[in-house]
Amino acid sequence: MNKYYISTRDANIKINAKQAIIKGFSDDKGLFVLPHLSENKVDLPTLIKKDYQGMAAEVLRILLPDFSNEEIDQCLHNAYDHSFSDDRITPIKDVDNFHVLELFHGPTSAFKDVGLQLLPELMRTALTPEQRVMILAATSGDTGTAALAGFKDTDQMGISVFFPDGGVSPIQKQQMLTTKGANTNVAAIDGNFDDAQTNVKQIFNDADLKAKLGSNISLSSANSINIGRLIPQIVYYFNAYKQLVANQQVELGQPVSFTVPTGNFGDVLAGYYAKMLGLPVEKLVVACNSNKVLADFFENGVYDRNRPFFKTVAPSMDIQISSNFERLLFYKSGEDSSAIKALMDQLETSGKYQVSPELLASIQADFECGYSDDAQIEASIKEVFERDHYLMDPHTASGYSVMRAAQAKHPETPMVLLSTASPYKFVDAVADAVMGHHEANAIDTTKALFDFTRVAVPENLAKVWSLPEDQAPVIEPDQMAEFVYERSMEVFKNHD
Repeated sequence: MNKYYISTRDANIKINAKQAIIKGFSDDKGLFVLPHLSENKVDLPTLIKKDYQGMAAEVLRILLPDFSNEEIDQCLHNAYDHSFSDDRITPIKDVDNFHVLELFHGPTSAFKDVGLQLLPELMRTALTPEQRVMILAATSGDTGTAALAGFKDTDQMGISVFFPDGGVSPIQKQQMLTTKGANTNVAAIDGNFDDAQTNVKQIFNDADLKAKLGSNISLSSANSINIGRLIPQIVYYFNAYKQLVANQQVELGQPVSFTVPTGNFGDVLAGYYAKMLGLPVEKLVVACNSNKVLADFFENGVYDRNRPFFKTVAPSMDIQISSNFERLLFYKSGEDSSAIKALMDQLETSGKYQVSPELLASIQADFECGYSDDAQIEASIKEVFERDHYLMDPHTASGYSVMRAAQAKHPETPMVLLSTASPYKFVDAVADAVMGHHEANAIDTTKALFDFTRVAVPENLAKVWSLPEDQAPVIEPDQMAEFVYERSMEVFKNHD
């Protein structure tokens, strides 16, 4: 088994898993990947007899070969034993003729909790006593909230989160501003998510900033560009399959399909990793919103971010540079890092690239893609609630009509729709869909939505409005590096 991670853009860069997690992002701007991953299959019949932590341990032992069994078990215990409201961590619910995988039972009610409860534990285990790390996260809402919750008051680490001003939901913003850890920092930027993400990547390669921080303070990422954030998400695909087999809804070995709302492509890429590890997946159906760069790519093989940016009712998917797509291109290109570097250089200089017909066909063999505009999203929320009394958030709903199109083509294959967040994280859009209006503020809308639907409000969201909040400064994207430096000095002075 290969034990070293390489960069998607340079196969000569080789580091172990602990180093990859601490760095988060390669110095050549590539992403860390484990070569020849499909050579390492799980024992599926044995795996699905285990509980969630047991399944996670088996997956992590393959993908994090330099972590000891004891380290993995302790990380999983700390991450999952007490922080999720459902013992299954990611439970399956049956709705009409499909299944919903609910990923929002963690401490911030979004799927990012699955990765961001575990990543701090993995990183803490990988650090040497003298090392200090400032975690950086660009967020369109849920990543920042979950990362702040995961890294709050963690020794040897600080975290700085950047979100687009006006580009997150009121509850997401309130969650970020009320985290209040001694090591947590939040700033709004005058721009969109792609501006935040682009500048975070640039900060990782800012030689002047690294020199100012010194040799003991490094920078790392909480976004899914960090392989330690992505790996935990693989597990819930196996957990979904386990539950379907246990419920006698699929036979062991029978293929299933997954519809995945995505922006940065990490959530659905985790499903492809699961397939490479031996999960019987027929299709991974990618769902976009009106920022449909990926949907267009699947039509013509051209990735082109030179287009209008839309603020939608599904803001966590308002992304035009899907960073994790680079990892898929790496595997589908036959692990040709030089070809990936050429494509990414084109994207950086011209804003677009085109893949070969053969590479596009290889991707289409495993993936399908579609999109839903705001009107379709709201119509889907209304339809599913009125027919099945199941309440979806806008991101989950972006996948609904895309899923239905895929089911029409493959009616014999069981379908799982990934539900990425509680509907109460996006109460205005959900209330507009099912009630026809929302109230003047999120507190009143939450109460009205509960009264109308009788769908329970997660405890963490019910109490967030009563917590004391800090204020987030609004800065320009080019001020982010200085913000990181100043906050690093404050955090690690206090810690040391």
